[in-house]
Amino acid sequence: MKKRFLLLVIYLAFISLGLPDSLLGAAWPAMFEDLNVPVDYAGFISMIVAAGTVVSSLLSGKVIRRFGVPMVTTFSVAMTALALMGFSLSGDFMYLCLLAIPLGLGAGSVDAALNNYVALHYRARHMNWLHSFWGVGAALGPMIMAGHLARGDSWSSGYDTVAWIQLGLVCLLVLSLPLWVKQRQTEDIAADHEHRAQGTGLLALPGLKQALVVFFCYCTIEANFGLWGASYLVFERGYEVDQAARLTSLYFVGITVGRLLSGFLTAYLTNRQLVYFGQGVIGVGLGLLFLPFSYAVVPGFLLVGLGCAPIFPSLLHETPVNFGEKNSQIIMGYQMASAYVGITLMPFAFGKIAAFTGYYFLLGFLAIFLVLIYWMTRWMNQTLSDRTTE
Repeated sequence: MKKRFLLLVIYLAFISLGLPDSLLGAAWPAMFEDLNVPVDYAGFISMIVAAGTVVSSLLSGKVIRRFGVPMVTTFSVAMTALALMGFSLSGDFMYLCLLAIPLGLGAGSVDAALNNYVALHYRARHMNWLHSFWGVGAALGPMIMAGHLARGDSWSSGYDTVAWIQLGLVCLLVLSLPLWVKQRQTEDIAADHEHRAQGTGLLALPGLKQALVVFFCYCTIEANFGLWGASYLVFERGYEVDQAARLTSLYFVGITVGRLLSGFLTAYLTNRQLVYFGQGVIGVGLGLLFLPFSYAVVPGFLLVGLGCAPIFPSLLHETPVNFGEKNSQIIMGYQMASAYVGITLMPFAFGKIAAFTGYYFLLGFLAIFLVLIYWMTRWMNQTLSDRTTE
């Protein structure tokens, strides 16, 4: 019962991780006029948050080994809650940029810590369901903000509500501290392992470099389709803005529902099979969108979301198997950092490319990365298989 209650707390923590991720985009149309800045300045805040997430992901192994998963998780959620509270009180753009630093740092630590903890202590289905709950949070954030704006409240009220939700979770995390499983090895053994890892270099582990490329490529696909999918529909397929927004939400619904279903599929398929299956479904979805028929758009968007669903959580759950439990926390941080580099840089890069090619190139751009992720996944799995047979 204690383990189940703790799992519920972790699920709630991932809802809280998703809440701020989609809040800025929903609030920005109301924010930029109040802040008296150009509309494209949202990109500065987003990149600062993502950069903080990359840094905290890279440092998460050392920090978590020093303070433990429960303390790092609790402190990080508290840091994001206070940052969101600051957002709700701010009317200055530069102040928001400063607050974006702790918001990103807190998110990266929670992400790396909880992903590794679940990979070590729970079955594969829980990893898929964990990331499904992130989708729940990402969907709730805009709904909370829209509710406040519809009542005539300021955007700051939406941030205030989410901040109080985060603070409530901090209280729950404090109560759950006795339930967490302590690391099975002492800090001395962990320190000794770190010394040996530094001597040999973790990046020299067979398959790790390919794994980092796979995470980068996957998040390039997920982030670019989520950000530019609506623009593709409006500028290339002639859809109205509201229609394009609804279809984009269908993509995120596909990810959320797909991860829920993937949790059940883990009883029949391995993590590696789920990754290949997801890549195939993305390929079918992109293939439908290449067709010049309007009736192919809805299933195309849904299938791309469903295909994305199992890839990220399945890759994360394989980390202790692929690289060893002793290495898993540090490597989890590396993988999350590689993923967030893709999220940070590649949507910006495609936006510049689309200025010359048009948004129709989005499908070809994603197809290139889909082929690359398939090839790198096969290379990674073959390298890992060769290592185990030696």
